[in-house]
Amino acid sequence: MFLYVFSIVLIVASNTMYHICQKSTPEQVNPFAALLVTYATAIIMTAVTLIFYKPEKGLIESIKQLNWTSIVLGISIVGLELGYLLAYRAGWNISVGSLVANILLALVLIPIGIMLYHEKFELTKVIGSVFCIAGLILINRK
Repeated sequence: MFLYVFSIVLIVASNTMYHICQKSTPEQVNPFAALLVTYATAIIMTAVTLIFYKPEKGLIESIKQLNWTSIVLGISIVGLELGYLLAYRAGWNISVGSLVANILLALVLIPIGIMLYHEKFELTKVIGSVFCIAGLILINRK
C-alpha cells in the first residue's frame, strides 16, 4: 500500500516542481541550453542514486537487457520538456496549460489502453471522459 500511495505523491510533488521550474525558466535562455543543464543534473542524480540501489544483476547486465523503450522514452522526454517550455513561453498559464495537456493526454491514452493493454473501459469511465471533454471546452472558452 505504501508504494501505491507514495508513487502518486512523488508524481504530484515532482510535477508541481517541474511546472514551476518550466514556467520560471528565463525566456531569453536558449531552451536547449536549459535542457542540457536539466539532463546533466538528472544524469548526476541518477548516477548517485544508482550507487544505493543494488539489484541482483549488475549495471552492465541490466543495460544489456534493455530494449527500444529507453531510447524512445529519452526522445519523448525531450519532446515533453521542450513542449512545456515552449507552451509557457507562448503564453499558456501554469494553471491551465498543464491541465489541458494532461486531459488531452488521458483522452489519447484511452484507446491505447483498450487496444494495446486490453484495459476495461466501463460506463463510469466513459462518463468521466465526457466530463473531461466538457471541461476542456469550458476551460478554453474566451
